[in-house]
Amino acid sequence: MSIPMLKIGAVLSTMAMVTNWMSQTLPSLVGLNGTTITRGGTSERIVSALYPSPEEGWQIYSSAQDADGKCICTVVAPAQNMCNRDPRSRQLRQLMEKVQNISQSMEVLDLRTYRDLQYVRNTESLMKVVDGKLKVASDNPRSLNPKGFQELKDKVSQLLPLLPVLDQYKMDAKMILHLREEVRNLSLVLMAIQEEMGAYDYEELRQRVLLLETRLHSCMQKLGCGKLTGVSNPITVRASGSRFGSWMTDTMIPSSDNRVWSMDGYYKGRRVLEYRTMNDFMKGQNFVQHLLPHPWAGTGHVVYNGSLYYNKYQSNIIIKYHFRSRSVLVQRSLSGAGYNNTFPYSWGGSSDIDLMADENGLWAVYTTIPNAGNIVISRLEPMSLEVLQTWDTGFPKRSAGESFMICGTLYVTNSHLAGAKIYFAYYTNTSSYEYTDIPFHNQYSHISMMDYNPRERVLYTWNNGHQVLYNVTLFQVIKTSGD
Repeated sequence: MSIPMLKIGAVLSTMAMVTNWMSQTLPSLVGLNGTTITRGGTSERIVSALYPSPEEGWQIYSSAQDADGKCICTVVAPAQNMCNRDPRSRQLRQLMEKVQNISQSMEVLDLRTYRDLQYVRNTESLMKVVDGKLKVASDNPRSLNPKGFQELKDKVSQLLPLLPVLDQYKMDAKMILHLREEVRNLSLVLMAIQEEMGAYDYEELRQRVLLLETRLHSCMQKLGCGKLTGVSNPITVRASGSRFGSWMTDTMIPSSDNRVWSMDGYYKGRRVLEYRTMNDFMKGQNFVQHLLPHPWAGTGHVVYNGSLYYNKYQSNIIIKYHFRSRSVLVQRSLSGAGYNNTFPYSWGGSSDIDLMADENGLWAVYTTIPNAGNIVISRLEPMSLEVLQTWDTGFPKRSAGESFMICGTLYVTNSHLAGAKIYFAYYTNTSSYEYTDIPFHNQYSHISMMDYNPRERVLYTWNNGHQVLYNVTLFQVIKTSGD
């Protein structure tokens, strides 16, 4: 019985070596061929470019984020593509799928063989008893009386279930031999591909990577702003804190800052938790605490270029707090802005002043008495907090659940409760508006914060004590340089 078990161990060891080689080699290969495989957390996501007819330009842009916070982008691109697909990437993906299938089969066989072996071991003592009785009966047939014969028959009957186990064991042993042959064939193919890859000069590969990175940055510059057309299903990152609060990452473009900040509550709070990475935030570890010199009001805070912008409690003053120096760099009154639940969102919570950022910079969303409670948008100068320009949207703020800016457009939800949708859009570039109908799933039925991050192209929300992300889809036709 031990021989098949040794075979399983050998094959699993071979599988581990093959999988390890592919996990190290495959991402770098596909990265050279226009297909990105992001490995992180508990899942792998594959994003590839799609190609419409040659006369079309860039058409649809959507974004997502994996468990490690890496950006994943998908576009509908023109057919004139300089990055031709390497056929080996497809072959390697197929091989990877085959390896994974074999690995799963091996795990099932390993588990089943272990279980069967335990059953055989458990019946070993019974087999010894039967063997002893048979030897006695063989040496002295007259000693086997009717009672002894019946006992021996009962013992043999107890061993009968072992027969199908042994039959299954034989079948599994044959399957293992087959899988070993599959692994051997895969190993030969992978070795051939590896030898072919070895023909490439390292410097040539490095130059190819640099060239592709340059093209990628050029493409991303063209993928600028667009019109919101859809919101994904919610992605719950964590459940923490009270019913109300806010959480965020730096919204400045470009930025390599991966820190996450959390601010629990909307009333007289001063404690800001800073996590080193998104993964640390998810696990609630590796954080430091900032104690603000002045308490905040509401949940409309934003982090922009390493500083926290927030509304000072019981005032219309905006404060810029610098995390690294742990000091207030500037504070300025937002002239005429209501505060202390004068003109909040529909859920209340001192949400009179909502600060946010998008691709165009820093914004304040609020209202004033002269504006009759309608939403006002002001673009702010980040250094001095001076108001650069203001728009009156005409939309009553108390009828809004939340709002956020994308590419200079304010999008407003019609409720903070279940069944909410993005109902209104105001375009600052044309000073015009339209009513929209963009649904999204309000999973936990009470949103008290909803902000767009232009660097990650996602919506951050605080929903009834849950920190939730939504991916967004933006639409814009962008002509290529050859058009």
